Amino acid sequence: MAGHHHHHIDPDAGDTRVFWAVVVNLGLTIAQIIGGILSGSLALLADALHNFSDAISLIIAFAARKIARRPADEAMTFGYGRAEIVAALVNYTTLIVIGLYLIYEAVLRFFDPQGVDGWLVIIIAGIALAVDTVTALLTFTMSKQSMNIRAAFLHNVADALGSIAVIFAGTLILLYDWRLVDPIVTLMIAAYILWQSFAEIGPVIRILMLGSPPDMSIPDILAELRSIEGVADIHHVHLWQMQEHETALNAHLVVSQGAWGHADAIKMTTKELLQAKFGIAHATLEIECSIHACPAAKTVGHAAASGADKTDQHGDHEHSWTG
Repeated sequence: MAGHHHHHIDPDAGDTRVFWAVVVNLGLTIAQIIGGILSGSLALLADALHNFSDAISLIIAFAARKIARRPADEAMTFGYGRAEIVAALVNYTTLIVIGLYLIYEAVLRFFDPQGVDGWLVIIIAGIALAVDTVTALLTFTMSKQSMNIRAAFLHNVADALGSIAVIFAGTLILLYDWRLVDPIVTLMIAAYILWQSFAEIGPVIRILMLGSPPDMSIPDILAELRSIEGVADIHHVHLWQMQEHETALNAHLVVSQGAWGHADAIKMTTKELLQAKFGIAHATLEIECSIHACPAAKTVGHAAASGADKTDQHGDHEHSWTG
């Protein structure tokens, strides 16, 4: 599978978009809280709580973008790119907590329905929908490139849908004085939040757990590498995402008997193939002579070494090149 290609937004322009998204969301949150208290609407307060989480999520996303651009140093030799992955995990976890809390509050309202000012609910929710739409438009393009921004974007999408549901509830309250629609709508908002969060948090955890990219097949990569002239085998393969769009590979490459004199060229050919066909720019290859290759080696992963195995197992015939 070929590598990923993305049309990136200028970082400063992206930061400006996120900043204004934070500003409008904080303003909206204040208006929704006031409106929810005055109208007595739990659905509107639920929407306000979720909207506040939007603002917080955008602040976290904004900070993570800044941190992620810091260069590698002695403390973080791989750089700070995973700050965005951590931010996405925080935001999705927050969404899950909010969803569960809204379910709790909605269930309580079923047993004790409250009076709700339908007109005020509709007006505030209408303003919220407009702001959520603006915020979503500010972050939509960026959300395609970054799971960090996508987490914040989904906060806003869920909130926009929540605003639509609140307007619907307010209308039914005005027309039929059906108070139970308020907690019912709250449950619908909570269900959507949880559904989206659980769907998106998996890939985030996969990266933090050093999982292989879901769109790459290790058997396909192995087949391509073993087809290179001079490669006898490949084992101890580790494939993982260092960041959302940066994949790394670590492996032992066994050079065929009689081809050791071309080991450096074989290594370069292997790296070029990994870059061209799979978009893997960061490959660390340990070159072994087939005569002295690791005995009973695992194809994927690395068995724990012990004692003398941790020292030079292959004498002068084992070399390492990284890049």
